[in-house]
This record gives sequence, structure tokens and C-alpha cells, in this order.
Amino acid sequence: MPSDGQVRSRPPAVPGVVSSDDVLATARSIVAQQEESGAIPWFAPVDGVPGHVDAWNHVEAAMALTIAGLTGPARRAYEWLRSVQRPDGSWPAKWILGEVTEPGGESNHAAYIAVGVWHELLMTDDEAFARAMWPTVRRAVDYVLTLQTRRGEILWIRHENGENADHALLTGCSSIYQALRCAVALAEHLGEPQPDWELAADQLGHVVAAHPEAFADKSRWSMDWYYPVLAGPVRGEAAARRLAAGWDTFVVEGLGCRCVSDQPWVTAAESCELVMALDAAGERDRALELFRTIQHLRHDDGSYWTGWQFENERHFPGDRSTYTAAAVVLAADALEGTSAGAHLFKEIAGRPLGPSAAADPVACGCALLPIANPVRTRL
Repeated sequence: MPSDGQVRSRPPAVPGVVSSDDVLATARSIVAQQEESGAIPWFAPVDGVPGHVDAWNHVEAAMALTIAGLTGPARRAYEWLRSVQRPDGSWPAKWILGEVTEPGGESNHAAYIAVGVWHELLMTDDEAFARAMWPTVRRAVDYVLTLQTRRGEILWIRHENGENADHALLTGCSSIYQALRCAVALAEHLGEPQPDWELAADQLGHVVAAHPEAFADKSRWSMDWYYPVLAGPVRGEAAARRLAAGWDTFVVEGLGCRCVSDQPWVTAAESCELVMALDAAGERDRALELFRTIQHLRHDDGSYWTGWQFENERHFPGDRSTYTAAAVVLAADALEGTSAGAHLFKEIAGRPLGPSAAADPVACGCALLPIANPVRTRL
């Protein structure tokens, strides 16, 4: 386990940028928007319009609460998610005020519970929690792998009518790769190893790194640029080349990272995820500078505006989202680097994240099937 065996006694700090008290205030801004059920929406109602809940961002917010030492609200979040898991292991894509509004089950949403539970185990050393959540994680991962193609990518959703999507998403599959590594580590820790999960992760990681043709073109989104680095399938020289290739497209000097390449809009969440990707790739100085830059979106109460539209010079879309606050907390923890979970984007159970060899090179087309007597010659 990549841990010093200590439970965090204070929130992280990044000297010269944010203090522990600052990070605690940011985490408390998440709790202030948590619903009574334990669900954490994107934002509490703004001008009467409620934010929706999805499982991925909900888990990320719970992770941030634990990092800040707010374990009670974090456990309420995990218990709610456990209680609403469907029999097939999935969760609905969206809820609004407790009502399901999009029933389809997204693969990356289901997978991320493995990251959250592994992180909670690292941070709190709570074996009982991990064992109680194991059936939830197992069902979720089994669901995810029903959406894996023979080549190795994982389709993004199973629709309400039971039909699978016809394409995979690079950002989602990158996130699932990290989740599968966490799930494998959790299974081994609990004495229930899942070698098939590890093979699935190997194949998925290889496809993310080497087969861009496997994914729908979402290249205008910055997440498709940095997520293969953040989640681990791309590291080393390949990561450096990837980050350099998209830097001028997505990063606005003095403001942060764009959400999409063709809009004048920088967002704190994408910026902080890019901070963690840079840190994981060994570009710490650049990561620190970007983290310092994005503080212009900090509100007096510790929350963060979701984004800034720099041509119109206004906050856009006008909310201070929980997932944005969560990304800030996770980035601060990664940069400080001292907690038991701070290296989650660098290694899992002592095993560095990084490129994977294909578990089945024939399935992805990297190896040819041997053909006996392919040409019959005439004697």
C-alpha cells in the first residue's frame, strides 16, 4: 500500500498558494451543498435551478471531504451511493433532487467507486469500511466489464432500453483504467484477487495509449488531451509530448485551462486536473504555477467559481460547483504529497501507473493471427 500508515490530521497546504485552513474552507463548501440523503450535487439550487448528481463527481467530492478530514460527510456520501446502486452494479447517469432523470448507466461513473473506496482505505486505514463496500465495488466493476469490447475499449453507457452505446470515450476509458487498477489492488488487499480485472486493465490501458481509432473524436475537450496522462496509461516521453502538443491550444496564460478549445472559457476543475497530470508526469514546477494561477476563481467563502469567460469577463456558468472544489482539494493534496492518498495518480499499491502491454495483442490488431498454409502452391 503506498502509505505511511498515518491518518491525516490536517488538510493539505500548498505554501504560498493555499493554507490548510483555506483547503478546509473549500471542503466545507462541498458539505454546505450536500443533500440530506448524503448525495452531493454539482451545486445547490442557483436561482431556483438545482444541480444534478452523478456517481463520478459524487465520489470525487467524497474523496475531497476525506482529504480535509471531514470523514462524517464523506461516509454519508459513500453510504448513499451504496444504497442506490442498482442490481446490475450501475447507477443512473443523473438524479435531480432525488429523482432519476437519466436512467442510463455510464461505465466511468460505475468504475469510479473503486477509486473512492481504495482512496478511503488509504486515508483512514478502515478495513471494516473497505470490506463493507467491497460487494458494491465488485458489482460495479463487473458491470463496467460487460461494456468492454474485444479490442479493449469500454463503451460509455448502457441505455435505459438495455442497448449499449456504439462508441467509447477516451476520457472515460482513461479514468476507468485507473479505477480498474484501484479495484485490483482492493481485491488483493481483501484476499479476493481478480486476475481477469487486471487483464482487462492491461488491454484497456494499451488501447488508450496506442489506438486512438477506438474512441469517438472529442478532441475539442481538454479532458481528452490530459486524461490519458492523469489516469496513467500515458507516461514518460509520450506524456511529455502529449502535454506539449496541446499546451498552447488549451492553456491560457495567467488564467488557466480551457474546458473546450474553441471557447474563451477557463475552468478550475480542468485546470486542477491538469495540475495533477503535470505533477504525475514529473512537471512539478509547471503544476505549481498553474495551481497558483487558478486561484483567481476562489470565492471568499472558500468555494470556487466553476469557470471564467474571459472575453465577456464574467463567471460562467455562474455556479460554484462541488466538483470544482473537490478538484482543488485533490490537487492541493497531490502537490503537498504527504498524505497516504496523495500519490493516487502516480501509483496504486506500490505499482507505478503507466503504459500497459496488451493482454491480447491479436484482439487490438497489434499482432497477426498465425495462419497455417495461407497459400496453397501447385506442385
